[in-house]
Amino acid sequence: MKAMLFAIAAGLCWGVGEVFTKAVLHTKQVGPVTAIAVRSTVALPILWLVYLLVVKSAKMEPQTWTKADPGTLWKLVLGSGLLAGAGGMVCFYAALNFGEVSRVKPIAFALAPATAVLIGWLLLGEPISARKATAVALILTGVVMLSLK
Repeated sequence: MKAMLFAIAAGLCWGVGEVFTKAVLHTKQVGPVTAIAVRSTVALPILWLVYLLVVKSAKMEPQTWTKADPGTLWKLVLGSGLLAGAGGMVCFYAALNFGEVSRVKPIAFALAPATAVLIGWLLLGEPISARKATAVALILTGVVMLSLK
């Protein structure tokens, strides 16, 4: 239940936040790279504060992450930092700059879970049921329908 509540909260934050971002980009006073830089600059101190509260004070996560094996740290840096963080944001904000938020957001955020389900199944050995496969197919069908004019 906690996972679903946090997922719903994340979706609401991103949904509302990206509408604001699109409104800002629409003014042509701010470009997508500037928007990412401001987003990251504002988010970073808050994230470090949450890190200190959750990890250091509440001890709700492993505190030895800096001593994780090199493979784990590379996956963190390359996957989470470079691909999901920088690459995903640059591509997403560029898409927002050129397209409608009502099309860009659902496409980007529908492909992400579909990709994660498929990669989780292929590379991580996560189970895939007929229900999960059907859901991915429906997601991808929705992406195609949104992509068409």
